[in-house]
Amino acid sequence: MGDNIIKVRDDKEPIYFTSLGKEFKLSRNDQHVKWCSNNTFSELDLHERIEPWLTALFQSEHLSLLVGSGLTTAIQKVANNEANNGMCAFTPTSHYANQIKLKAAESAKETGRGNNPNCEDYIRIMNELLKGLEIMGDHNDEYTELKEEINKVINNFTKNISEIEHQIIFTAEDKRIEAFNTLVMFLMSFASRTGSRDRLNIFTTNYDRLIEAGADIAGLHLIDRFVGSLTPIFRSSRLDIDMHYNPPGIRGEPRYLEGVAKYTKLHGSIDWLSINRNIRKIALPFGTTDIDPYFKMPKYKLENCVQNVPDFSRIMIYPNSSKDRETAEYPYVELFRDFAAALCRPNSTLVTYGYSFGDEHINRVIYDMLTIPSTHLVVLSYDDPMNRIIDLCTNSGRLSQISLLIGNDVANINSLIKYYLPRPSIDRHTIHMAELLRQRYEQPDIIKKLNKEGESKDVDTFS
Repeated sequence: MGDNIIKVRDDKEPIYFTSLGKEFKLSRNDQHVKWCSNNTFSELDLHERIEPWLTALFQSEHLSLLVGSGLTTAIQKVANNEANNGMCAFTPTSHYANQIKLKAAESAKETGRGNNPNCEDYIRIMNELLKGLEIMGDHNDEYTELKEEINKVINNFTKNISEIEHQIIFTAEDKRIEAFNTLVMFLMSFASRTGSRDRLNIFTTNYDRLIEAGADIAGLHLIDRFVGSLTPIFRSSRLDIDMHYNPPGIRGEPRYLEGVAKYTKLHGSIDWLSINRNIRKIALPFGTTDIDPYFKMPKYKLENCVQNVPDFSRIMIYPNSSKDRETAEYPYVELFRDFAAALCRPNSTLVTYGYSFGDEHINRVIYDMLTIPSTHLVVLSYDDPMNRIIDLCTNSGRLSQISLLIGNDVANINSLIKYYLPRPSIDRHTIHMAELLRQRYEQPDIIKKLNKEGESKDVDTFS
């Protein structure tokens, strides 16, 4: 069993510990932790230390959740006791295969994955090569061969992502119910914010629709940039659309509806298509394994479709990290603008779950956020095999603004829901208690003095 790591509240540095069955023990002799005796503590001790802290942070003025592939992996394991990341095996065979392999290996090495490129690396490099050939006007047989290979790898990649959805929804009924209940509990721990507070912002780098499926079950309304019903279209104009209601018998301004979140898929989705120079969301059922029929839309002519062969390069997934994509890929910059605008403002908290910190564009925004003293970053991660999270803590120079829960004993999704995440309900008493704890935590000397003198104060004294 590897080390678990936590850093919350007044911890000056990350604390490393291992599981001994029913209790935990510090794994580094040089660490001295005031809140545990004999260097051992229980899960209840962690609960009493972590849950109130996260409850207070989750009621920050601005709250954002960044979800990576770890969430999909966690739900897969609940549903099927195993998981895959959707990365299909691929070996380029076109005229430029050797150059593609070399550059893809370099790309993998830069992100800390050694010389083992995945589908995203290949798609990124092949797209850049294709763009270069288009600029040169080199539309020869090699160009056509490369374009067909890109179409093939994106098709396989998309079907692998769909297979993940399929495995989750078509597992045994009891396991499916357990998986979606777990997903709903996780999402609502973040989305249970009163209508008087700024909306939760959910960001994800995933291409699947697991969050959308969980939101549907939970009754959580997701607001994104798409407008329309049958085939929603992506709009660059960011109107401040929200959901309100009029309480019966009450006059005045409408009140915000609870259970609403803003949603952004930073790397695109398998159900986004480029259709006639617009980005549209097609009605692709969750868990379908055959995407081909959904390309045959009678009202919209798909670009570059030859002899009824679907052009899978029209699927809007963005493993490419460049920002100069044209026409079909234009939403990329808009999505990251939303991400930066949500994070980089005072009194903002960002929670990451299952994100490996392997995307430099996302990391750069997080670094910028931490330069604002009133912001806070909470990292929930099953592991940190490449030390990216610890490197972030070290390199940012803002350790006091970072909380950590890392390890398979504390950051697996079941433990998070059972012990550490706030309960998924809008409970004004819990919110008030969180505010009280926060203010008491900020003024420990006053509280110690009051306790010593035996004075009894009303709760509102500290509110």
